Amino acid sequence: MSKYKRVLLKLSGESLQGAQGYGIDPEKLSAYAKEIKEVADATGTEIAIVIGGGNIFRGLTGIGKGVDRVKGDQMGMLATTINSLGLSAALETAGLDSVVFTAIQMAPVGRFYNKWDALAALREGKIAICSCGTGNPYFTTDTGASLRAVELECDAMLKGTRVDGIYTADPEKDPTATKYDTITYDEIYAKHLRVMDLTATAMCRENGMPIVVFNMDKPGNLMRLLSGESVGTLVTE
Repeated sequence: MSKYKRVLLKLSGESLQGAQGYGIDPEKLSAYAKEIKEVADATGTEIAIVIGGGNIFRGLTGIGKGVDRVKGDQMGMLATTINSLGLSAALETAGLDSVVFTAIQMAPVGRFYNKWDALAALREGKIAICSCGTGNPYFTTDTGASLRAVELECDAMLKGTRVDGIYTADPEKDPTATKYDTITYDEIYAKHLRVMDLTATAMCRENGMPIVVFNMDKPGNLMRLLSGESVGTLVTE
């Protein structure tokens, strides 16, 4: 029995690169797909997914290097689509159907996103993978994930990261950093914590969308989270 009926799982593009430090690591992709398949089968949770594109290209890195922000962000949207197609293929290999939706017209690569088609896919037991962020420049994939979570009426947005929650400081740089089990949106603003960009956080706050930040790289964490165990950090009002 799942704690949530429907969730939006946000994965970073960097998480797909594994130990090689760039591109897509097939073993990491396969591991994610198998875990998502196990969770979907065991809990019946409807799962939508948004993946970043930082393992291939990040729009902001092009500024000052001959690529303007709009074109850079459009390149980033294409990067998220590559990652989404990779995950879709891995899910199919694992035995789980999925549909790749794109926020910009990209047929036949993916299906042009609209809420109703995505909801139909979820209700059919398929994974809805939403790529291209919001389809607009200047918006991050975290904002795209927040938008899709709200739009698809998810019970929570699950942000998979390399660390096991939100800390008082970056735990990879500060060994004295301590973890929050729960925190409010306002505390994130007041303490200047880098959970997501402010637009993404505001989207969740204004629509009452809980966020759970957890370590997706720890095997079994997604299952524990959806089974109701206390995993990561819960962000609420």
